[in-house]
Amino acid sequence: MKRGVMVLLNDAPCVIDTLQVQTPSARGGASLYKIRFRNLVTKQKTDKTCKGEESLPEVSFTRRDVQYLYNTADTYTFMDLETYDQFELNEGDVESVIPYLIDDMEDLTALVVDGQVLAIQLPPTVDLQITECDPGMKGASATSRTKPATLTTGLVVQVPEYLEPGEVITVDTSNNAYLSRAKS
Repeated sequence: MKRGVMVLLNDAPCVIDTLQVQTPSARGGASLYKIRFRNLVTKQKTDKTCKGEESLPEVSFTRRDVQYLYNTADTYTFMDLETYDQFELNEGDVESVIPYLIDDMEDLTALVVDGQVLAIQLPPTVDLQITECDPGMKGASATSRTKPATLTTGLVVQVPEYLEPGEVITVDTSNNAYLSRAKS
């Protein structure tokens, strides 16, 4: 099991949002998995603890490469890159990916169950531009000191203090963490 996997929970398709593994120190203790599921139909979140030997049935779905086009009010428009068909999703359906979406963004995957798009999956990393941050300190080195930076999408991440507005950085989509300056 890992983040982003779709499983069947209480006869409804759910995606794993967070996963924590706990290994008891007692001999013979089985690993425990604390999992937060998000129901793809109702968007309701459910927490469940499973033992290491338990299994959950996976949902059969298809993956489609899509491109994010634009949004209007609370509707987000995507295009299937194979058929060029456009489809719209409500803000609630894509709420977890909104902080990473920029117009005309590719490398997205739509998860389709029974002909209906239930979720949009992000790539592992995205490149975003810093629009606002505190000025760098004179003589600042590449140490572990960080400062908050606002990106083009409104996402705020901690970045090294030597970075300036206008620079493009790579962000890990699983934990909102700064990884590096984007390669040109």
